Amino acid sequence: MTIIPGLDTVLVVRTALAEGRRRGYAVALGINTGVLIWGAAAAVGVSSLLVASHLAYDVLRLAGAAYLVWLGGTMIWHTWSRRAAGRAEAASGRQSVTDPASTALRSWARGVMTNLLNPKIGAFYVAILPQFIPADSQHLVMGLTLAGVHDAEGIIWFAMLISAAHLARQFLESARAHRVMDRIAGTALIGFGVKLALWSG
Repeated sequence: MTIIPGLDTVLVVRTALAEGRRRGYAVALGINTGVLIWGAAAAVGVSSLLVASHLAYDVLRLAGAAYLVWLGGTMIWHTWSRRAAGRAEAASGRQSVTDPASTALRSWARGVMTNLLNPKIGAFYVAILPQFIPADSQHLVMGLTLAGVHDAEGIIWFAMLISAAHLARQFLESARAHRVMDRIAGTALIGFGVKLALWSG
C-alpha cells in the first residue's frame, strides 16, 4: 500500500524535483498528517460514514476530484505565468523573494488537503484498521498508533523518493525542465481528479 505509485507519490516527487527537499518533506509530512487524521476517524467510527452513506462518500469524492483538478490546473497555469514573470524580472534586473517558512507551510497544507479529500483512503482505513484494534483497547489511541506505523513506513519511502529526486534535480535545474515537470505532474493530478470523479466506488 505504501509503495504503490499513486497520487501521493506524484505530489511528493514533483515537489522535491521542482521545489527542493525542504518542500518535498513538507508535502510528505502533510500527507502523513492526513493519514493520522484518517486513522483517528476510522478508530472512532467517523469514517464509517463514508461506507454507510453514499451521499457523504460522493460529496467527499467530488470535492477531492475538484481539488485535484484545480491543483493540477494551477500547476500547469503557473508554468506560463512564471515564464512571463521570469522574463519581466530579467528585463528589470530584479529577483522575487519568497519566505521559506511560508512556502513550506503551504506545501504541508497541500499534502494534508490532498490526503483528506481522497475518500479511497477513508474507505481503506475503515475497512482495514478496525480489524487490528483489540476489543479491550482504547480505540482512538490504538487507531493513532496503527496510523503512526503506516506513517513511519510512508516517511521512509518518501525519504527514499525525495533523496532520488534530489540527485536527479541537479540535472533538471533549468526553468524549462521545471515547466515540463509541472506540466506532466499537473496533467497527472488532473487525470487522478477525473478518475476520482468518475469512480463510483
